[in-house]
Amino acid sequence: MTSLLFSFYVAIAAASFAGNPQTPTSQASNAKPKVVTAAQVNGVYRFYKSEFRILALGNQKLKVQFDGVYVTLAKSVNLGNASGEATIEGDVATFVPPDTERCKITMKFLPGKMVVTQEGGDFECGFGHNVNAGGTYKKIRSGKPKFESPP
Repeated sequence: MTSLLFSFYVAIAAASFAGNPQTPTSQASNAKPKVVTAAQVNGVYRFYKSEFRILALGNQKLKVQFDGVYVTLAKSVNLGNASGEATIEGDVATFVPPDTERCKITMKFLPGKMVVTQEGGDFECGFGHNVNAGGTYKKIRSGKPKFESPP
């Protein structure tokens, strides 16, 4: 009898879950990705001493320049630079620095900041020792950034 009662409850739970169109999975699949404007993306972003300069080019393309800095305990500085074009879809951009094969930098744009993740190590991205693009960058300047030559 207990087994039969348990099967009955499982059947009711499965039927009510299957019949509910507002399950978390269906909500996520119907959600539209947030779209950011050029004005929201354009600018200079800083995380400690590292910076990104970003300019929307249109057609889901961004001009990107990364200047990374890692300061060692002995106060010497390691640098890493990359520039090129990224593709953006919604509020997430993907940047693969030129001449790299295993480096991918993902940028998620949020109000007043950008959250960056890096796949691939410093060497794979062409950066100096311990230089990494990952972090939460604060937008320090809006508008068209001035792109600089790497040091």
